[in-house]
Amino acid sequence: MRWLPQLPGPAGRGAAALLIAVAIMLSGCGINTIPTKEETAKAAWSEVQNQYQRRTDLIPNLVNTVKGYATQEREVLTQVTEARAKATQVQVNAYQLTDPEAIRRFQEAQAQLSGALGRLLAVSEQYPDLKSNQNFLALQSQLEGTENRISVARRDYITAVQDFNTEVRTFPGRLWASVYGAKPMAAFTTTEENQRPPTVQF
Repeated sequence: MRWLPQLPGPAGRGAAALLIAVAIMLSGCGINTIPTKEETAKAAWSEVQNQYQRRTDLIPNLVNTVKGYATQEREVLTQVTEARAKATQVQVNAYQLTDPEAIRRFQEAQAQLSGALGRLLAVSEQYPDLKSNQNFLALQSQLEGTENRISVARRDYITAVQDFNTEVRTFPGRLWASVYGAKPMAAFTTTEENQRPPTVQF
C-alpha cells in the first residue's frame, strides 16, 4: 500500500491546526479592513476627479458660445480660460491623499475655477440672445448636472475618508495601520463658500 499518502505526524497536525487557527483569528480581527477602506476612499477620490474633469471638458464650449455673443467680456472669458488651465495642472493621485497640502492646492484651483464660472454665467444675464441660445442652454444644463455630481462625489469621498481615518486611529485598526504603514487621509477643508457650486440660472 505504498500509494497511500502518509498522514502527518502529531507535530505536523499541530502546526497545521495552529496555522488554521491563526488565519481564522486574523480574518476575524480586521487585517483586511484597512486595505479595503483605503481602496474605497481611493475609488471615491477617482470619482471626484472624474466629475471635476467632466466640468473642465464643458468649459471650452461654454466659453466659445459666450464669446460668440459677448466678445466685449474679454476679461471674464480670459479669467475662465486661465482658471481652467490652472485647475487641469493641479492633480492629486491616490498616493497623495495623505498630503493635506496637495488636497488644499487641488481645492483652491477648483474653487477659483468655480468663481470664474460663476462670473461667466452672470454675464449671460446681460445678453438675452445668449440666454435663449439652444447650445448655451444645453451647456448650462450639463454644467448644472455636473455640479450636482461633483457635490455627490465630494460627499462620498469625505464619508470614505472619515471611515478610513476612524479605522486607522482606533483600536485594533491602529495596530494594523502601523503594520501597513497606513496614514490618515486628507479630506476637503475649504470654507462653505468655496464648496458652493456656481449658480446656474435658466
